[in-house]
Amino acid sequence: MAAETNENDYFVREIEKNDGCTLKVKQCYLGDVGCVVWDAAIVLSKYLETKQFYEPSSGVNAWADRKVLELGAGTGVVGLMAATLGAQVTVTDLEDLQTLLRLNIQENWALVNSGSITAKSVVPLVESLKQLSGPETCIICCYEQRTEGVNPKVEKRFFELLQQSFTCEEIPADKQDPEFSSPDIHILHIRRKV
Repeated sequence: MAAETNENDYFVREIEKNDGCTLKVKQCYLGDVGCVVWDAAIVLSKYLETKQFYEPSSGVNAWADRKVLELGAGTGVVGLMAATLGAQVTVTDLEDLQTLLRLNIQENWALVNSGSITAKSVVPLVESLKQLSGPETCIICCYEQRTEGVNPKVEKRFFELLQQSFTCEEIPADKQDPEFSSPDIHILHIRRKV
């Protein structure tokens, strides 16, 4: 059942794309972690636009017609960026975040030209990654390292489980967007072990 939407429940975070267009992403005043645009989501969004992936003037577009799945999409900003770059995107999160995801897709639909984006719900994470990836799959993961509460323990357990089946390569800062990066936000390329 979709929750009622009220404009007063939201505030907008704008993310300017390199082509001058702006993604307008709604966030909730009240709610859990999936209701706000995290800095890590912006870092990853801008990474998708770096020259190694996307430079229309020289004909480079790694995202054109690629199938992209964003797990734990929250507000959907990363998936939206990929869709505006030409990817066929599915954004996923828990049921209670579907309303916000769909709202943000609707809000930015005009910027999605050759790509596409739809919202669905997928759990749990590591098992999903295993079932959805093949030998050629590259999973791009971005997260902000947290030191408080239960976060370090959850992060440690996630990587223990992940490394049973996957290899993780950390992307150095010089390969990321020069303005949108941070030492405590990590981008990883994750691939199935052969």
